[in-house]
Amino acid sequence: MVERPYTLLSCGMSIDGYLDDAEQARLLLSNDADFDRVDEVRAGCDAILVGAATIRQDDPRLLVRSAERRAARVARGERPNPVKVTVTGRCDIEPTARFFTLGDVDKLVYCATPGVDDARKRLGDAAIVVDGGDPVDLHTVTADLAARGIRRLMVEGGGTMHTQFLTAGLVDELQLVVAPVFVGDSRAPRFVSDGDFPWGPEHRATLAEVRQIGDVVLLRYALSDRFVKG
Repeated sequence: MVERPYTLLSCGMSIDGYLDDAEQARLLLSNDADFDRVDEVRAGCDAILVGAATIRQDDPRLLVRSAERRAARVARGERPNPVKVTVTGRCDIEPTARFFTLGDVDKLVYCATPGVDDARKRLGDAAIVVDGGDPVDLHTVTADLAARGIRRLMVEGGGTMHTQFLTAGLVDELQLVVAPVFVGDSRAPRFVSDGDFPWGPEHRATLAEVRQIGDVVLLRYALSDRFVKG
């Protein structure tokens, strides 16, 4: 078996399974206490991965917010923030996005083979562009991350990345937060799209923890025998 990082998929969704609504402004589904929990999880990871669409739509910072947690990482001999990772077919991402401009940490872009040269020209010194195959193969991506010393990977979306990682059987742990709202709009992005998932009626996922955090609920699922309880 090819070595890969322990992979944790983190997601917040509405009761009816949406990641957002169809409006331009981002819908915040969580609360302050859960955002702080996510920050703690980030601080314990070596890398955070999002899809290129998430960078274009949400312009996320993907940094550890707590100064104390950043200091604790430094005390452990790590950089203040985890490595940032994205996956893209065409690399239609602006180098001015906060993914690239914020945080003194490596930014890795796994690009489909035909777009690698253009991606390197487009991004310049803003990121390390890696050939991810044609199309991008997440097994190749995770093996390369492991070779770069990434032991714990956090996947934060969006729905395409969730679907691809889950259907590929590359997720060890799912942290799913359910917010007490309905979106009710089929134009909005869903948690996952259609796919052949390893967990179904004949192979149910293992629910490892249920935790109320204010008005949201955290569901932790063990999706592999590598799941770490705690």
